[in-house]
Amino acid sequence: MKIIAKNKKAFFDFEVLQRFTAGLCLLGCEIKSIRSGNVNLKGSFIVLQKGEAWLRNVHISPWKFSSFKIDPLRERKLLLQKKELAKIARKLQEKGLSCVPVAIGLSPRGICKAEIALVRGKKKFDKRQSEKAKERSREIERKIKVFSKK
Repeated sequence: MKIIAKNKKAFFDFEVLQRFTAGLCLLGCEIKSIRSGNVNLKGSFIVLQKGEAWLRNVHISPWKFSSFKIDPLRERKLLLQKKELAKIARKLQEKGLSCVPVAIGLSPRGICKAEIALVRGKKKFDKRQSEKAKERSREIERKIKVFSKK
């Protein structure tokens, strides 16, 4: 899957437990806008209603050549199998778990897919630890790069 947009804030605020891939119900002008990279996942989340998953608060900018106007923040239906929906619904019953979109991309056939994840919120000290671990790995990469040049 070719990634078009990532939800970087989700990785900072949440601990990712399990990932799923879902299709999206979009209009023609929305898919063209996504292909041009005009999508923002910041602050988006997923709601389960009546056995269906809905993607909320995703901003897909209107395509500049479109003749009709749509709401850029409208709800969009996620296409998941019944087993996956049941599994997500069961997991969301647990305290502290949420479901958020992690990335939106295009499959090799050009179909728009959303990667969603079951997440648990991080505490402040968890965020600090993950930042320290990232900094350590960057430092190690820099040192390896310097010594490999010599």
